[in-house]
Amino acid sequence: MSKKDNYAVIMAGGVGSRFWPVSKTSNPKQFHDMLGTGKSLLQHTFLRLAKLVPARQILILTNSEYVDLVNQQLPDIDNSQVIAEPAMRNTAPCILLSALKINKENPEARMIVAPSDHWIEDEAAFAKDVHLAFEACSQQDLLMTLGIKPTFPNTGYGYIKYRKEDSEVVKRVEKFTEKPDYPTAQSFLKAGNYLWNAGIFIWKTSFIIDQYQQFLPGMFSVFEKSWSKLNTKEEDSFLEKHYPQFENISIDYGILEKAKQVGVIEASFDWSDLGTWGSLHNQLPKDENENVSINAQSVFIDSTNTILRTSKGKIAIIKGLHDYIVVESDESLVILPKTDEQEIKTIRNLVMDKFGKNHG
Repeated sequence: MSKKDNYAVIMAGGVGSRFWPVSKTSNPKQFHDMLGTGKSLLQHTFLRLAKLVPARQILILTNSEYVDLVNQQLPDIDNSQVIAEPAMRNTAPCILLSALKINKENPEARMIVAPSDHWIEDEAAFAKDVHLAFEACSQQDLLMTLGIKPTFPNTGYGYIKYRKEDSEVVKRVEKFTEKPDYPTAQSFLKAGNYLWNAGIFIWKTSFIIDQYQQFLPGMFSVFEKSWSKLNTKEEDSFLEKHYPQFENISIDYGILEKAKQVGVIEASFDWSDLGTWGSLHNQLPKDENENVSINAQSVFIDSTNTILRTSKGKIAIIKGLHDYIVVESDESLVILPKTDEQEIKTIRNLVMDKFGKNHG
């Protein structure tokens, strides 16, 4: 298995509205140093994948609004590595576009698709699992995914059910389930053969293209007619014309839930999708009272289990807060109980309605 046939696609087009007010439509969370490490989530993801894939063979899929941000944060990449989506159409159209572009350049190519906003600390374990997945999809026609062993009945993740009798590292997938309700998530944990869907996929480009031809033939045919324009100067005008017309559909719903040849490897690495301030709190070092401070010179008095994020170096005194989120951005300050963090999207919409869209 040659590394020169390995390609990567980083999906970096989301808005990340649950991390408002730091993450905004004009500058989403993947472009921020959310963990106070000195690098953005996108930069971490790129560096992680560059250990497995030649850096010139990593494509960044993003919204056309964010091309400049991508170029600022990854100044060494070539313009051809940034694919600008003229409209947000979920993951199915953009993954097909990237698979076709890669396949046109190298018909033997394998690709890994990874979100730009995940946090993985054990990169050696991640590399081992990805290598196993690349190997599996090279030996047979398989759509591979990496699943995370669930630690509690989370209703915010999708689940992957695999065959219980499979004892191999690569297990055959029986079913994908979108975000379940709490009793269903509890039953999945008791069953023991369910994994969280991390949204990390590995496959041969030729095989995933075949699956689109079978399960999303309308979308495939639009690209097939314009095959000659891909990887040329005509690609942008083709996308401007056709991309907004594509169905807004995920790869999970459009392909993976229907495909028969799907495999999963239970991840041996730690993982967080950093979807909320609460999940960020879980990932970071805490003081003796479970408080987390990002960027601030902070003093916590009679406070517990609270996450604070400010601009760099700001002195912040927090007194009498328990289980709270305190976030300051350039122009906004949000203070709310952690139990209400799912309301951040609603609060963001209220702020945009009252003060203008540039605040969201």
